[in-house]
Amino acid sequence: MTKRTPDTAPAAQPASSRPRTARIHPADPRTGRQRLAQALTFAYAWVLMILLGAIVLETFMVYPNVFADPPESLELGMEFLAVTGPSDFFPPLGLATWVLGAAALVLTWRERQARWWILVSLVAILGEGLASIAYFWPRNEIMFVEGLAVHSHEYLVQVAREFETWHWRSRMGFNVVAVVGAFVGFLRVYRLRWAS
Repeated sequence: MTKRTPDTAPAAQPASSRPRTARIHPADPRTGRQRLAQALTFAYAWVLMILLGAIVLETFMVYPNVFADPPESLELGMEFLAVTGPSDFFPPLGLATWVLGAAALVLTWRERQARWWILVSLVAILGEGLASIAYFWPRNEIMFVEGLAVHSHEYLVQVAREFETWHWRSRMGFNVVAVVGAFVGFLRVYRLRWAS
């Protein structure tokens, strides 16, 4: 066994030539920001999935009954939804998705891999909300508030068919795009956290 002497010891490298590793200390603020971004992106995707599930339930269980034979089925639907209905559930949940989506986008803006997915998701859910406000809410008023007292039987049938058709094209489409974007964005944020 050879003993090292000061003359045979390897020379120390200067600090500037040592390879740097990107280690983040647990107290580093980037870690807290990443955790918050991950939590908010998860919450956003989770709330969007609840919203999509509610819309799917409404599409396949409620609408076939409500729109079976308008305007008579509209009246029956109103009796069924007398205590609480979609107008009590969807607006607050939609607003929650907008707020969570905006917060997730702000926190993930630096992460290019996640940013665009979250942005696409947020634009889709904003589009769904604006389409609901501009197109569906006035038709709900016509079918469920004004009804036969103001409109003819033929007009109510026409409005009900338009509502169903555009529901499939806009609400379902926007929500599916929003959920996929939020979920992929969450996965990207999750992977980035573990990669650093």
